[in-house]
Amino acid sequence: MQIPDVTEKWTAPINTVTIGATKEQGGTRAKTVTVGGQTTLPFLTFEGELPHKPAIAGFVADTPPEWPDVLKQAIGKEIDSPVEWAQKCVQEYKVDLISLKLVGADPAGKDAPPEACAKVVEDVLKAVDVPLILWGCGDDEKDNLVLPDCSQAAKGENCLIGSAKETNYRTVVAICKSDKHKIIAEAPVDINIGKQVNILLQDAGFDLKDVIMFQTTAALGYGFDYVYTILERARIAGLKGDKLMACPQICDVGGEVWRIKEAVVDEDVLPGWGKLAKRGPMWEATCATVYLQAGADILIMAHPEAIKNVQANIEQFS
Repeated sequence: MQIPDVTEKWTAPINTVTIGATKEQGGTRAKTVTVGGQTTLPFLTFEGELPHKPAIAGFVADTPPEWPDVLKQAIGKEIDSPVEWAQKCVQEYKVDLISLKLVGADPAGKDAPPEACAKVVEDVLKAVDVPLILWGCGDDEKDNLVLPDCSQAAKGENCLIGSAKETNYRTVVAICKSDKHKIIAEAPVDINIGKQVNILLQDAGFDLKDVIMFQTTAALGYGFDYVYTILERARIAGLKGDKLMACPQICDVGGEVWRIKEAVVDEDVLPGWGKLAKRGPMWEATCATVYLQAGADILIMAHPEAIKNVQANIEQFS
């Protein structure tokens, strides 16, 4: 009896996106990071090509987030300095990129001015030699002021800047075209809005081959399965030839996991759940590993143990 061939036959590859610029390319990075280029679903090497491994970006913020002590202690005193934090991520955690979030710009927080945020970007660029992902604070009005200065400070470094949404995409497109950066296109866990944002970017003259999609991220137990489905649907659509969905994808795992109850409270609140010092990083590593199966190309991660575990998973599966 002949065994039937059940492998899938996809019609199109996922876009290839490179972040960072070396000296020869007009930047100062020691290396670049390339994601995408797949011709099949994650880790199915028997079915197609997976030319680039998923990448891990170390979570760094200009102001220490409101995280549990177990995470702050795992990172150490460096959490108080974005420069030292970034250096530790690169030198000790061996991350591929740095994801720098300028939460200090938030009007509801420190309300740091654009020039102060740009100085942080400059300092981090000098301190580490890996590519950077730059995020605003999440307030569209303030980010429209902050991101242009930060983009200019990193001009020529081919950073990945986020995020472009339906409400602010024109500003992000303008600065990324001017300073030669890549764009994160954000949608609220909605494949149709994700497609619409990409259409807007394209209509504004930005090449979708320089875009990475961000469907936001959920932690395990908090809409995780729904986000997984959206990521998977987007990847399948891209492989089937939908050019609007053929972009690599990014997940902010560390930023989401360490906000939920199961990752921030200990056994006194959740008896029988195990010590938080072990449970927290396991929660982050589990989320990250499963998102890899859904089609995530870049994972933003925070806890050193979680990063180590997921790095091992990537090596094992690739």
